[in-house]
Amino acid sequence: MSKIIITTESGADLPKEWTSKHNIQVVPMHVIMDDKDYLDGLLPVEDIYEYHEKTKKIPSTTATNVHEYEEFFKQIKVDNPNCVIIHVGYTSKASSSFQNAVIATENIDDVHLIDALNVTGGLAAIVMYAADQLDKNPAIEPEILIEKIQSIVPRSRLAFVPGSLEFLRAGGRVSNLAYLGGALLKIKPRIELVDGKLVSTKKYRGNMGSVTGKLFQDYLNQYNLDKGQIYLIYSIGLDEDIKVKMTDIAKNYGFENIEWIQAGAMISTHAGPGGFGIAGLEK
Repeated sequence: MSKIIITTESGADLPKEWTSKHNIQVVPMHVIMDDKDYLDGLLPVEDIYEYHEKTKKIPSTTATNVHEYEEFFKQIKVDNPNCVIIHVGYTSKASSSFQNAVIATENIDDVHLIDALNVTGGLAAIVMYAADQLDKNPAIEPEILIEKIQSIVPRSRLAFVPGSLEFLRAGGRVSNLAYLGGALLKIKPRIELVDGKLVSTKKYRGNMGSVTGKLFQDYLNQYNLDKGQIYLIYSIGLDEDIKVKMTDIAKNYGFENIEWIQAGAMISTHAGPGGFGIAGLEK
Protein backbone atom coordinates (compact mmCIF):
# COMPACT_ATOMS: atom_id res chain seq x y z
CA MET A 1 0.00 0.00 0.00
CA SER A 2 1.40 3.38 -1.01
CA LYS A 3 1.47 6.26 1.44
CA ILE A 4 -0.63 9.25 0.38
CA ILE A 5 0.80 12.75 0.85
CA ILE A 6 -1.52 15.75 0.49
CA THR A 7 0.01 18.97 -0.78
CA THR A 8 -1.15 22.51 -1.52
CA GLU A 9 0.10 26.09 -1.90
CA SER A 10 0.62 28.71 0.78
CA GLY A 11 -2.42 30.53 -0.65
CA ALA A 12 -4.59 28.07 1.29
CA ASP A 13 -3.56 29.96 4.47
CA LEU A 14 -3.44 26.76 6.50
CA PRO A 15 -2.17 27.30 10.06
CA LYS A 16 1.11 25.51 10.69
CA GLU A 17 -0.35 23.41 13.49
CA TRP A 18 -2.84 21.95 10.99
CA THR A 19 -0.23 21.11 8.38
CA SER A 20 2.01 19.54 11.03
CA LYS A 21 -0.81 17.47 12.52
CA HIS A 22 -1.98 16.11 9.16
CA ASN A 23 1.41 16.00 7.38
CA ILE A 24 0.17 18.39 4.69
CA GLN A 25 3.08 19.67 2.60
CA VAL A 26 2.88 23.32 1.51
CA VAL A 27 4.80 24.99 -1.31
CA PRO A 28 5.15 28.78 -1.04
CA MET A 29 3.88 31.38 -3.47
CA HIS A 30 5.58 34.78 -3.73
CA VAL A 31 5.15 38.41 -2.74
CA ILE A 32 7.26 41.07 -4.49
CA MET A 33 8.17 44.39 -2.86
CA ASP A 34 10.63 46.77 -4.58
CA ASP A 35 11.85 43.94 -6.81
CA LYS A 36 12.66 41.78 -3.78
CA ASP A 37 11.08 38.33 -3.74
CA TYR A 38 9.60 37.09 -0.45
CA LEU A 39 8.13 33.66 0.22
CA ASP A 40 4.51 33.64 1.31
CA GLY A 41 4.35 32.00 4.71
CA LEU A 42 7.67 33.47 5.80
CA LEU A 43 6.88 37.14 5.20
CA PRO A 44 5.01 38.77 8.13
CA VAL A 45 1.76 40.29 6.89
CA GLU A 46 2.52 43.42 8.90
CA ASP A 47 5.47 44.08 6.58
CA ILE A 48 3.06 44.42 3.65
CA TYR A 49 0.97 47.01 5.42
CA GLU A 50 4.05 48.90 6.58
CA TYR A 51 5.36 48.89 3.01
CA HIS A 52 2.09 50.35 1.76
CA GLU A 53 2.04 52.94 4.54
CA LYS A 54 5.55 54.12 3.68
CA THR A 55 5.43 53.93 -0.12
CA LYS A 56 1.70 54.07 -0.94
CA LYS A 57 2.41 51.11 -3.21
CA ILE A 58 0.92 47.64 -3.09
CA PRO A 59 3.21 44.60 -3.38
CA SER A 60 2.68 42.27 -6.32
CA THR A 61 2.29 38.51 -6.13
CA THR A 62 3.62 35.69 -8.27
CA ALA A 63 2.91 32.00 -8.58
CA THR A 64 5.05 29.09 -7.54
CA ASN A 65 7.24 28.44 -10.59
CA VAL A 66 7.88 25.19 -12.43
CA HIS A 67 11.33 24.63 -10.95
CA GLU A 68 10.02 25.11 -7.42
CA TYR A 69 7.30 22.55 -8.00
CA GLU A 70 9.80 20.07 -9.42
CA GLU A 71 12.04 20.42 -6.39
CA PHE A 72 9.05 20.32 -4.02
CA PHE A 73 7.56 17.11 -5.39
CA LYS A 74 10.91 15.39 -5.87
CA GLN A 75 11.91 16.08 -2.27
CA ILE A 76 8.64 14.60 -1.03
CA LYS A 77 9.39 11.50 -3.10
CA VAL A 78 12.88 11.26 -1.57
CA ASP A 79 11.47 11.58 1.94
CA ASN A 80 8.58 9.19 1.24
CA PRO A 81 9.68 6.56 -1.31
CA ASN A 82 6.84 5.10 -3.42
CA CYS A 83 4.34 7.61 -2.04
CA VAL A 84 1.38 8.97 -3.98
CA ILE A 85 1.02 12.76 -3.93
CA ILE A 86 -2.40 14.39 -4.20
CA HIS A 87 -1.95 18.10 -4.83
CA VAL A 88 -4.96 20.33 -4.18
CA GLY A 89 -4.06 23.53 -5.98
CA TYR A 90 -4.88 27.23 -5.88
CA THR A 91 -7.45 28.18 -8.52
CA SER A 92 -6.05 28.12 -12.04
CA LYS A 93 -8.36 31.03 -12.96
CA ALA A 94 -6.48 33.53 -10.76
CA SER A 95 -2.89 32.31 -10.93
CA SER A 96 -0.51 30.41 -13.23
CA SER A 97 0.52 28.29 -10.26
CA PHE A 98 -1.63 25.28 -11.16
CA GLN A 99 -0.43 25.23 -14.78
CA ASN A 100 3.14 25.39 -13.54
CA ALA A 101 2.43 22.33 -11.39
CA VAL A 102 1.08 20.53 -14.45
CA ILE A 103 4.29 21.23 -16.38
CA ALA A 104 6.50 20.30 -13.42
CA THR A 105 4.92 16.88 -12.95
CA GLU A 106 5.07 15.71 -16.57
CA ASN A 107 8.01 13.44 -15.71
CA ILE A 108 7.19 12.68 -12.08
CA ASP A 109 5.13 9.58 -11.36
CA ASP A 110 2.20 9.30 -8.97
CA VAL A 111 1.44 13.00 -8.58
CA HIS A 112 -2.24 13.78 -9.02
CA LEU A 113 -3.29 17.40 -9.45
CA ILE A 114 -6.70 18.76 -8.47
CA ASP A 115 -7.67 22.34 -9.34
CA ALA A 116 -9.57 23.51 -6.26
CA LEU A 117 -10.94 26.56 -8.12
CA ASN A 118 -10.66 28.37 -4.82
CA VAL A 119 -8.34 30.35 -2.57
CA THR A 120 -7.61 30.94 1.13
CA GLY A 121 -10.40 29.46 3.33
CA GLY A 122 -12.23 27.96 0.35
CA LEU A 123 -9.08 26.09 -0.64
CA ALA A 124 -8.36 25.26 3.00
CA ALA A 125 -11.81 23.69 3.37
CA ILE A 126 -11.08 21.29 0.51
CA VAL A 127 -7.59 20.43 1.74
CA MET A 128 -8.82 19.79 5.27
CA TYR A 129 -11.65 17.63 3.93
CA ALA A 130 -9.03 15.55 2.12
CA ALA A 131 -6.89 15.31 5.26
CA ASP A 132 -9.90 14.27 7.33
CA GLN A 133 -10.81 11.53 4.85
CA LEU A 134 -7.24 10.25 4.93
CA ASP A 135 -7.14 10.35 8.74
CA LYS A 136 -10.36 8.35 8.95
CA ASN A 137 -9.18 5.77 6.45
CA PRO A 138 -5.37 5.65 6.06
CA ALA A 139 -5.75 2.62 3.76
CA ILE A 140 -8.01 4.44 1.30
CA GLU A 141 -7.09 3.92 -2.34
CA PRO A 142 -5.69 7.09 -3.97
CA GLU A 143 -8.28 6.90 -6.79
CA ILE A 144 -11.15 6.87 -4.28
CA LEU A 145 -9.74 9.79 -2.30
CA ILE A 146 -9.22 11.75 -5.52
CA GLU A 147 -12.85 11.15 -6.50
CA LYS A 148 -14.02 12.32 -3.09
CA ILE A 149 -11.96 15.51 -3.29
CA GLN A 150 -13.10 16.27 -6.83
CA SER A 151 -16.72 15.81 -5.80
CA ILE A 152 -16.54 18.50 -3.12
CA VAL A 153 -14.62 21.10 -5.16
CA PRO A 154 -17.89 22.58 -6.55
CA ARG A 155 -19.34 22.59 -3.03
CA SER A 156 -16.65 24.74 -1.41
CA ARG A 157 -18.07 28.22 -0.88
CA LEU A 158 -15.97 31.29 -0.08
CA ALA A 159 -17.21 34.86 0.34
CA PHE A 160 -15.34 37.83 1.79
CA VAL A 161 -15.36 41.60 2.10
CA PRO A 162 -12.04 43.50 2.00
CA GLY A 163 -11.16 45.82 4.82
CA SER A 164 -9.72 48.37 2.41
CA LEU A 165 -10.68 48.96 -1.22
CA GLU A 166 -7.26 50.53 -1.82
CA PHE A 167 -5.64 47.12 -2.11
CA LEU A 168 -8.28 45.80 -4.51
CA ARG A 169 -8.06 48.97 -6.60
CA ALA A 170 -4.28 48.77 -6.84
CA GLY A 171 -4.47 45.14 -7.87
CA GLY A 172 -7.02 45.92 -10.58
CA ARG A 173 -9.82 44.15 -8.72
CA VAL A 174 -12.17 47.14 -8.89
CA SER A 175 -12.23 50.18 -11.16
CA ASN A 176 -11.17 53.63 -9.96
CA LEU A 177 -14.75 54.84 -10.24
CA ALA A 178 -16.02 51.99 -8.13
CA TYR A 179 -13.22 52.62 -5.67
CA LEU A 180 -14.06 56.31 -5.29
CA GLY A 181 -17.77 55.63 -4.95
CA GLY A 182 -17.11 52.91 -2.41
CA ALA A 183 -14.79 55.09 -0.38
CA LEU A 184 -17.25 57.97 -0.24
CA LEU A 185 -20.39 55.93 0.39
CA LYS A 186 -18.78 53.35 2.63
CA ILE A 187 -19.63 50.59 0.18
CA LYS A 188 -17.76 47.31 0.34
CA PRO A 189 -17.96 44.64 -2.35
CA ARG A 190 -18.73 41.03 -1.58
CA ILE A 191 -16.13 38.91 -3.38
CA GLU A 192 -16.81 35.27 -4.22
CA LEU A 193 -15.22 32.52 -6.26
CA VAL A 194 -17.44 31.87 -9.27
CA ASP A 195 -16.13 29.10 -11.53
CA GLY A 196 -12.72 29.71 -9.98
CA LYS A 197 -12.72 33.47 -10.66
CA LEU A 198 -12.83 36.28 -8.11
CA VAL A 199 -16.09 38.09 -8.77
CA SER A 200 -17.84 40.96 -6.99
CA THR A 201 -21.40 39.72 -6.51
CA LYS A 202 -22.93 42.31 -4.20
CA LYS A 203 -22.20 45.60 -2.44
CA TYR A 204 -22.81 46.45 1.19
CA ARG A 205 -23.06 49.88 2.75
CA GLY A 206 -21.86 50.65 6.27
CA ASN A 207 -18.95 50.02 8.60
CA MET A 208 -17.25 46.63 8.94
CA GLY A 209 -19.27 45.80 12.04
CA SER A 210 -22.54 45.93 10.11
CA VAL A 211 -21.16 44.70 6.78
CA THR A 212 -19.71 41.50 8.21
CA GLY A 213 -23.02 40.68 9.85
CA LYS A 214 -24.90 41.21 6.56
CA LEU A 215 -22.37 39.10 4.68
CA PHE A 216 -22.69 36.26 7.18
CA GLN A 217 -26.49 36.27 7.11
CA ASP A 218 -26.61 36.36 3.29
CA TYR A 219 -24.03 33.60 3.05
CA LEU A 220 -25.90 31.30 5.40
CA ASN A 221 -29.21 32.01 3.69
CA GLN A 222 -27.77 31.31 0.24
CA TYR A 223 -25.89 28.08 0.91
CA ASN A 224 -26.98 24.87 2.63
CA LEU A 225 -23.75 24.31 4.51
CA ASP A 226 -22.52 21.25 6.34
CA LYS A 227 -22.86 22.29 10.00
CA GLY A 228 -19.91 20.14 11.02
CA GLN A 229 -17.34 22.77 10.07
CA ILE A 230 -17.07 26.44 9.14
CA TYR A 231 -13.96 28.52 8.50
CA LEU A 232 -13.86 32.22 9.32
CA ILE A 233 -11.07 34.17 7.65
CA TYR A 234 -9.62 37.49 8.77
CA SER A 235 -6.80 39.73 7.69
CA ILE A 236 -4.81 41.48 10.40
CA GLY A 237 -6.60 44.62 11.49
CA LEU A 238 -10.09 43.16 11.87
CA ASP A 239 -11.63 44.38 15.12
CA GLU A 240 -11.69 41.74 17.85
CA ASP A 241 -15.31 42.61 18.67
CA ILE A 242 -16.27 41.64 15.13
CA LYS A 243 -14.52 38.30 15.52
CA VAL A 244 -16.44 37.63 18.74
CA LYS A 245 -19.70 38.61 17.03
CA MET A 246 -19.07 36.34 14.03
CA THR A 247 -18.17 33.42 16.29
CA ASP A 248 -21.43 33.90 18.20
CA ILE A 249 -23.44 33.97 14.97
CA ALA A 250 -21.81 30.73 13.83
CA LYS A 251 -22.59 29.11 17.20
CA ASN A 252 -26.18 30.29 17.05
CA TYR A 253 -26.57 28.68 13.64
CA GLY A 254 -25.41 25.37 15.07
CA PHE A 255 -21.97 24.96 13.59
CA GLU A 256 -20.06 22.31 15.52
CA ASN A 257 -16.51 23.38 14.72
CA ILE A 258 -15.63 27.04 14.14
CA GLU A 259 -12.09 27.70 13.00
CA TRP A 260 -10.46 31.08 12.41
CA ILE A 261 -7.85 31.39 9.65
CA GLN A 262 -5.54 34.38 9.29
CA ALA A 263 -5.03 35.49 5.71
CA GLY A 264 -1.37 35.19 4.79
CA ALA A 265 0.80 37.59 2.83
CA MET A 266 -0.41 36.38 -0.58
CA ILE A 267 -4.10 36.93 0.15
CA SER A 268 -3.60 40.03 2.31
CA THR A 269 -1.79 41.74 -0.57
CA HIS A 270 -5.08 41.66 -2.47
CA ALA A 271 -7.61 41.95 0.36
CA GLY A 272 -5.85 44.53 2.53
CA PRO A 273 -6.05 44.92 6.32
CA GLY A 274 -9.20 44.27 8.31
CA GLY A 275 -10.93 41.97 5.84
CA PHE A 276 -13.37 39.19 6.75
CA GLY A 277 -14.45 36.03 4.97
CA ILE A 278 -16.39 32.81 5.39
CA ALA A 279 -15.78 29.39 3.90
CA GLY A 280 -17.51 26.04 4.18
CA LEU A 281 -18.73 23.02 2.28
CA GLU A 282 -22.26 22.64 1.03
CA LYS A 283 -24.09 19.43 1.85
